Amino acid sequence: MSQLSSFSNRFAKMTALAVLSSAVALTTGCATKRATSEVVVAPLGIPGGQGAYTGAVVVDNQVGVVNAAENLEAVVYFAFDSSEITAQSASVLNQHVGLLNANPATQVLIAGHTDERGSREYNIALGERRAQAARNYLAAQGVAANNIRIISYGEERPAAAGNTEEAYALNRRAELSY
Repeated sequence: MSQLSSFSNRFAKMTALAVLSSAVALTTGCATKRATSEVVVAPLGIPGGQGAYTGAVVVDNQVGVVNAAENLEAVVYFAFDSSEITAQSASVLNQHVGLLNANPATQVLIAGHTDERGSREYNIALGERRAQAARNYLAAQGVAANNIRIISYGEERPAAAGNTEEAYALNRRAELSY
């Protein structure tokens, strides 16, 4: 009889261990997904939109503001591996400060870009730092920060092709769009 009770005890322990292991596996394997995403990708077009999707994030502004923005320089350039706003960049951004402060409901999108040197992950982060630097400059000049959206494309959308310093310089930028 002692053999039967020993077997029964071992079986009970093994069953309890199996149940506990299953419970741990179920609770740790079911992570909760976020309800929203910060990145929207629409390669096949925006439902109800006109024409093909160009990859730009859409901001909704008055026609007069959009027309006024077309007369402004829309690109801020950066030095290699830098997100520092230079005097030339500040001059470009100051043009936008006037437009944005005169139209406080206007939204602007700043897209950060890099040249192709560096890893994809590094370039996405650098592009974001460049867009954020432009955003911080505008906000410091009184532009409402909640009207400024940023995105980083890293090296994915070059303005110029080629492995020359001229091409690299054109690709190290932040673009403002309305």
